[in-house]
Amino acid sequence: MSKQSAGILLYKKENGQPLFFLVHPGGPFFKNKDLGSWTIPKGEYLDDACLSADREEALAAAKREFAEETGTSITGDFKTLKPIKQKSGKTVHAWAVEGDIDADTILSNTFEIEWPPRSGKLQTFPEIDRAGWFNYETAKEKINPAQVELLDEVMILIKP
Repeated sequence: MSKQSAGILLYKKENGQPLFFLVHPGGPFFKNKDLGSWTIPKGEYLDDACLSADREEALAAAKREFAEETGTSITGDFKTLKPIKQKSGKTVHAWAVEGDIDADTILSNTFEIEWPPRSGKLQTFPEIDRAGWFNYETAKEKINPAQVELLDEVMILIKP
């Protein structure tokens, strides 16, 4: 079975226009990348509950990942989105929820890798190095291309 992730697409409306909360991966691999590199807060999910009719456990994983990557717990009326498959083959199970968070005050968990490669030195990096609110057009440019479908689905869900 391919790897799976569970995540949250947070959105809000300002002046009647939707804004989407996206995060930028931390670490040396994404340091100088912008367009197509941002993502919804998400993380790998090790259970197969994402495939079951009762996806409550997967939603719990998505909420946990959101909190780990932003430092903020999220609540609200979660709407199930259609799973998407990324270029890597990973399936992303996502939920949309309306809410607000201060993108400038996120506090992400960290990870350790050998850097530079084959140096024998371990370095610690934030899993998420920054976050932001983006209108639909900008979010489509910044987000991982496979995740654009999630933005499109939310646009349909929130259409007046």
